[in-house]
Amino acid sequence: MAKGFKGRISLDIRDSEPDWEPFLSPWAPKGSPNVLMIVWDDVGYGTMDCYGGPVKTPTMTRIANLGLRYSNFHTTALCSPTRASLLSGRNATSNGMATIAEFSDGFPGISTRIPVENGFISEVLSERGYNTYCIGKWHLTPGWETSMAAYKGRWPLGCGFERFYGFLNGESSCWYPSLVHDNHQVGPPATPEEGYHIARDLSDKAIAFIRDAKVVEPDKPFFMYLALDAAHAPHHVFTEWADRYKGVFDQGYEAIRPEILRRQKEIGLLPEGTEPSPINPHGEPEATGPDGQPWPQLDTVRPWESLNEGERRLFTRMAEVFAGYVSYTDDQLGRVIDFLESTGELDNTIIVAVSDNGGSGEGGPDGTFNEMRFFNGLPTPAELSLEHIDELGGPSSYNHYNTGWAWAFDTPFPYWKRWAGYEGGVADMCLVAWPAKIKARGEVRHQYVHAVDVVPTLYDLLGIEPPEVLKGRPQNPIEGQSFAASVTDPSAPGKRTQFYTMLGQRAIYHDGWLACTVHPPLSGWGRFEDDEWELYDLTTDRAQCNNLAAREPGRMETLKSLWYYHAGIYNGLPLDDRTALEQTLSERPQGTPARDRYVYYPDCAPVPEQSGAVISGRSYAIAAGVEIHSADAEGVLFAQGGVSGGHSLYIKDQRLHYAFNWVGSRLQVVTADLRIEPGRHVFTAEFRAEGRSTDPEMPGAEGPLTLYLDEQRVGGDRIVTQPSYFCVVGDGICVGRDEGSPVTRDYRAPFPFTGGTIDKVVVDVSGDRFVDHEAEVRGWLAID
Repeated sequence: MAKGFKGRISLDIRDSEPDWEPFLSPWAPKGSPNVLMIVWDDVGYGTMDCYGGPVKTPTMTRIANLGLRYSNFHTTALCSPTRASLLSGRNATSNGMATIAEFSDGFPGISTRIPVENGFISEVLSERGYNTYCIGKWHLTPGWETSMAAYKGRWPLGCGFERFYGFLNGESSCWYPSLVHDNHQVGPPATPEEGYHIARDLSDKAIAFIRDAKVVEPDKPFFMYLALDAAHAPHHVFTEWADRYKGVFDQGYEAIRPEILRRQKEIGLLPEGTEPSPINPHGEPEATGPDGQPWPQLDTVRPWESLNEGERRLFTRMAEVFAGYVSYTDDQLGRVIDFLESTGELDNTIIVAVSDNGGSGEGGPDGTFNEMRFFNGLPTPAELSLEHIDELGGPSSYNHYNTGWAWAFDTPFPYWKRWAGYEGGVADMCLVAWPAKIKARGEVRHQYVHAVDVVPTLYDLLGIEPPEVLKGRPQNPIEGQSFAASVTDPSAPGKRTQFYTMLGQRAIYHDGWLACTVHPPLSGWGRFEDDEWELYDLTTDRAQCNNLAAREPGRMETLKSLWYYHAGIYNGLPLDDRTALEQTLSERPQGTPARDRYVYYPDCAPVPEQSGAVISGRSYAIAAGVEIHSADAEGVLFAQGGVSGGHSLYIKDQRLHYAFNWVGSRLQVVTADLRIEPGRHVFTAEFRAEGRSTDPEMPGAEGPLTLYLDEQRVGGDRIVTQPSYFCVVGDGICVGRDEGSPVTRDYRAPFPFTGGTIDKVVVDVSGDRFVDHEAEVRGWLAID
């Protein structure tokens, strides 16, 4: 709150008394601690060695030994919802974040537009004298607001953070990330060939942000939200780090789970009587929905004994790459912790380290060399990925392990990310340390706590009362419950009730019991009124092996009623179980006015796919106006997408080329049969969708792709375009370059464009009348 002026004002300044206090920035109380919130991505409960897992993470173990491990910490089963709760202290649906930011819909609980009345802890602390930094993954901005022209009130700098370095969307290539520095896009500072990896880059920036401020105001505390890229797909890491795990996973995912559970019991995370969940606990893939709908193939596990030798070799390598990715990121995180220690800041830093949900099942039962097949509704046969086994983790991959490893890395629980009613989706690691004040070292706490409880806990530890008004806006009440008492008192009570809903799933926790529906996420089943409800006593059955619904019908009905009560309070309806492809293609704001003609210019920031011309399933034409200065001119004229899928118009060997990378699996290249001479030209690639492809292995719109040099047809062939987006959360549209993405390198096209000047590129999606080549050549480029 602004303070009134207490000086004296006279006619002459010499007779006046100044009062500086109303004009100075706020100061945190002397000795206030720093706060470092570390958020891992898709790291299951049984992944890291500090939680009994097989993956070596000495930095996380170091943090655990500086403080506490929580055995009963929970999230929302998906990244954006958890992150909104971690930063605001409100439930995901109250934040409009019942889904990922790209899957928004026009309802309060799934709008993905966090209300300003649900202020972030970064906003509160910045008004109390803290420096505030956001590093890494954001994923809290609606997809249509991620372009450079968009409203930026939901970007990190609009949410109380003074500095930001990372990416806005849900995932990123570790080798070629689409980065934002503060509020503008930047390219990575190096290439993979020069040793670049996003984990090192993020740690560099975390250290730099802290150092830059500490040299000016060494006593000013900071709040840093360090949201690591790992271990979300794509699983990218240097080969030598993956090779450290050779032999560790050879026995398979079923065989590795008992050893993980044994270590979890030794650590004290789980009681001796805990039994592991069975493989495919509902009898999938034979299980069916209320109308006989098939169980989603995506959410099944193939028994290890059913695999052939090649599949076992592939799946083992997928686990090695994933483990190396986590270990390398932990190593880079260690540099941040080392820096805090070397500067004397570690002791007075509150560290909270969590994962945002369980291990990810988006790879399906066979895993995938290209995760974007999931968003296009396409399975990935193991034999397709096996062709690329030596590339897994490298710059040409966009890989994801199979569901068997998601299940294993979630030991002992059933299922994985997206499953909001099962511990495999929502039970996660949580470490809390404050060396100067928390005297416990390496102890375990068993209270039931949730991501929504982290903010009120931090407020308690910092001695801050949540504001009723923030930036002039009245604030909604904090919905989480502080667990600060458990820091010093192992017997302090945990929270009593927690509400869950996501992607068609429903669950409610109350006093040790969990009620949930058997309704696979993204299944498309509908018929929610016919859902089967299950009931589990989590105090004795953490792995949900014994459904007690028939034995406890009264309790079951009470918990079902409690779910509906909380759904009414927290915007829990409507339920949405549409498939990933349906949600990807759902009508929503696009971040750009709807039109038939899009004009792009060289040297502009890349345009995110959700703000660009959408070509999936429709006809389109790309026309580039170019002046060729020399016969050796070559390079990218237009590129959209990346290694996971994309298309490009480019010049190579004095000829025009168009390449369509179909979901990273089929490369379709059309080459002109006429050489290009110096001068002004319009180069056009025109696709006319004539219907759906009849190839069951390659669904999408099929039709002729024709190349034009000015008004002359110079080449053509039939192609199939992919069913949905190239990369829902990644690479954008560029003119004259591919912004470092391997989209055109895989096509053997040069990068960037040299030997000429690009005027502009027009993308026409009108579907009936495309570029009038002769008129464009004569009028647009004023050719005599």
